[in-house]
Amino acid sequence: MSDRQEVLGSRERVRYARQIMLPDLGLEGQARLRASRVVVAGVGGLGCAAATYLACAGVGHIVLVDHETVELSNLNRQSLHWESDVGTKKVTSAAEKLRSLNPSVEVVVLDARITADNARDLIRGANAVIDGMDNYEARSAVNRAAVLEGVPFVHGGVWGFNGQVTTIVPGESPCFACVYPEKPEEHSPVPVLGVTPGLIGTLQAMEAIKLLTGIGRPLTGRMLMVNLTTFDFAFRVLARNPECRACGAAEGGAQ
Repeated sequence: MSDRQEVLGSRERVRYARQIMLPDLGLEGQARLRASRVVVAGVGGLGCAAATYLACAGVGHIVLVDHETVELSNLNRQSLHWESDVGTKKVTSAAEKLRSLNPSVEVVVLDARITADNARDLIRGANAVIDGMDNYEARSAVNRAAVLEGVPFVHGGVWGFNGQVTTIVPGESPCFACVYPEKPEEHSPVPVLGVTPGLIGTLQAMEAIKLLTGIGRPLTGRMLMVNLTTFDFAFRVLARNPECRACGAAEGGAQ
């Protein structure tokens, strides 16, 4: 028996049998997932979908970061929160479902508002970070922290029936600040059909799995743009900004 087979218990080999059958994944890839730590920054529509499929895939350590409580208006899209959870902290609600879904996964709860001051501490030690946030300031803080910590950051965003995904690998690809150097116009609350973050969050989970296992080609230097009313899928080519205040500075001046 190989070392990888010994790492995976008999129940795990049965639970993940269908994906272990994939030649690009196999026991080696499954063991990598088991050893990985992914931070889900924001447990709303995107974060719920991403966290669900990370747990299903067997990512061994999932860290949930959020400070909000579940509201009735969340329930059209935030699939880990149920009506009985209204008034409960989102991290608590989501963790309960994920632990029930896959008891072999360690789910860590961080009840915190993401800021420029704490972002590095929140993501330190992660193998990947999922963007489940809903505002520019938090995304910018995590993006900069990811650059400084050298942690891949999978960005996702939604509006109505439209969504976007890109993967940021520090030192290799454009970062969030390259694409959005200035704060875009934001509207709150954002109109959205629940299917949209469900799809985008699932794609983010797939990107994280690819990064953790080395499968395929991640969305580095490209942004996938999705319109669900027409099923148009398009790619936007992204370029690094050598003067970017986040990743450009990382090559000489980010502190």
